[in-house]
Amino acid sequence: MQNIRRSPLERTQNAIIISSLLFLVVLTIQPLLNLLALSLSDPAKVAGMNGLTLLPQGFSLEVWKLLLGNPAVQRGVLNSIFITLSSTFLGVIFTALMAWTLSRPKLPGRRIIFVMVLITIVFDPGIIPDYFLNKRLGLLDSYWSVILFKAVNAWYLIILVRFFEEIPKELVAASELDGANAFQIFWYIALPLARPALATITLFYFVFHWNEFFRAMIYLNDQSKWPLQVVLRQFVVEGDKIAMVGLGNSANYTGAGQINIRALSAGMILLTIVPILAVYPLILKFFTKGAMSGALKG
Repeated sequence: MQNIRRSPLERTQNAIIISSLLFLVVLTIQPLLNLLALSLSDPAKVAGMNGLTLLPQGFSLEVWKLLLGNPAVQRGVLNSIFITLSSTFLGVIFTALMAWTLSRPKLPGRRIIFVMVLITIVFDPGIIPDYFLNKRLGLLDSYWSVILFKAVNAWYLIILVRFFEEIPKELVAASELDGANAFQIFWYIALPLARPALATITLFYFVFHWNEFFRAMIYLNDQSKWPLQVVLRQFVVEGDKIAMVGLGNSANYTGAGQINIRALSAGMILLTIVPILAVYPLILKFFTKGAMSGALKG
């Protein structure tokens, strides 16, 4: 097999592209490695470490034992998983149903409904009307006040509407001739063809709800319902080490009381990042698949 000869300009371009990509990889991975090094280092040596340190100084699992054994963190993880999965599931279902309906050209008032959806992007109601609405509905201090937030995101709805509009009309007409009703066409034809778009908005919803903390901080007064992001804010932003290690341990200079707040913060940040990093590879495989591959044959 003959080697392809590249011109000096092409070799230079390839070198620039590869160098740029490697530089971006380093910029992305370096902060994560620094956080991991801080969380795994000997507590006595954390104070002397800087933001460029990539390897642990010594080795200790005290930070992770303290984090994973803390009841507030355990509840925060479970609450975040419950809220994120519930919100994502409802968001994808509601968005897909509304998008399929709006993509049908025979829908009465289709343009008016679509304009009303676009208005919600420009004019946000604000936190005060939203608070009173949740209060009137009895959703204060309830998981539903967070789960139902942006159950249909206008941006994601537009993405899915445009995707559904690309489904061949002939395929829908053939399904109707075979006796399929509206729901069967949506379930067996539209959704399978829209898997790349559904994977995209699923990832968007998941990341959005996993990172959401402001709404939970306002509407959830019961600390046992706090998601991990609110717990993270308490420890990292407010620097509340006492709530993590306990009042008795914080007065000592051994064991948990010796753990540096930077190491605790690093561990908490990693704890919130890992689920997102784990979800990306599972979803990204759908992005490169063609939407209409094999839809029409013969």
